[in-house]
Amino acid sequence: MRGGGLWQLGQSITRRLVQADKKAVARRYFASEAELKKTVLYDFHVANGGKMVPFAGWSMPIQYKDSIMDSTLNCRENGSLFDVSHMCGLSLKGKDCIPFLEKLVIADVAGLAPGTGSLTVFTNEKGGAIDDSVITKVKDDHIYLVVNAGCRDKDLAHIEEHMKAFKSKGGDVSWHIHDERSLLALQGPLAAPALQHLTKEDLSKTYFGEFLMLDINGVHCYLTRTGYTGEDGFEISVPSEHAVDLTKAILEKSEGKIKLTGLGARDSLRLEAGLCLYGNDMEQHTTPVEAGLTWAIGKRRRAEGGFLGAEVILKQLEEGPKIRRAGFFSTGPPPRSHSEIQDETGKNIGEVTSGGFSPCLKKNIAMGYVKSGLHKAGTKVKIVIRGKANDGVVTKMPFVPTKYYKPT
Repeated sequence: MRGGGLWQLGQSITRRLVQADKKAVARRYFASEAELKKTVLYDFHVANGGKMVPFAGWSMPIQYKDSIMDSTLNCRENGSLFDVSHMCGLSLKGKDCIPFLEKLVIADVAGLAPGTGSLTVFTNEKGGAIDDSVITKVKDDHIYLVVNAGCRDKDLAHIEEHMKAFKSKGGDVSWHIHDERSLLALQGPLAAPALQHLTKEDLSKTYFGEFLMLDINGVHCYLTRTGYTGEDGFEISVPSEHAVDLTKAILEKSEGKIKLTGLGARDSLRLEAGLCLYGNDMEQHTTPVEAGLTWAIGKRRRAEGGFLGAEVILKQLEEGPKIRRAGFFSTGPPPRSHSEIQDETGKNIGEVTSGGFSPCLKKNIAMGYVKSGLHKAGTKVKIVIRGKANDGVVTKMPFVPTKYYKPT
């Protein structure tokens, strides 16, 4: 959910950093450093060995002292803390904020209970995905959502354009962009135990997809039980002046088991969990149905439509899409974005959108799009890498079982 090839970029940087030609590396990856935005945790990242790279206009840690593989495994075994402050949080308020948002997204926002949220997709007039987002109904006149850093400018322009038109017809909606806040993602088995030390709220009563406003480490925060790894965890929106202190407190309460983790491991974790990365696995020409996100289209929305591109999307729901997102295991070198997918006769049937070596499964995994009918688990394929066709097979996702905290 959240530009691409991060795992490969991290591996590339790691290899190059141990070579002598470090100045060339610096020129390649850090030439635009002065132009990049920095989160309030930037100095903390650098002090803790963060290898900073340009990402979506920001200088962000791709990894720390651990390898991306070790960081991935530690998240699943213990926990990880990610700085995701480059992402854009915003609030929509007003008595008409829900009908306004439902013109732009596929979710049944009105049907959400207060304090709950859902993954959704902003669509365009052709049914394509402008961005994916986690939205929360704080209450009937307040929606909180987070959009991807690389999509911020186009998302905000899109929302603003439609908001002006909506308000010109008497609609009551306004917005606030939370640039005064930072965002931390705390993920893994120790996420809840560590965070519980810092709040009086009983976190065992807050389930996956739920939202709270509460004090953490003595500071008023927004807390969503969600994440981008397949693990249990939280996204914490904290006033920026308190972000460093909260980061230190979380790491301390875990007794060193939860570690700072960069975007490289975040990419391998989300791929193992079978989650889309916007710009790779979903783009403006991809519909939610093709992307395998049919479940995110609310039942009422399927019946009523009313969102941009509804005609295209509802037709695909009825007739089926021509292409579908699928997961793959493969032999040979790890698949990469844009690797060709062939059937057993060598005929082109699709393309890989994300791929790599799974640190947890110790094998190659990938996702991509193939012609409908060829997306079923067990279908044998060939994945072409550097001109050589390697054996592959379609498999169900997620590749690694998810551990979201839900009522039993």
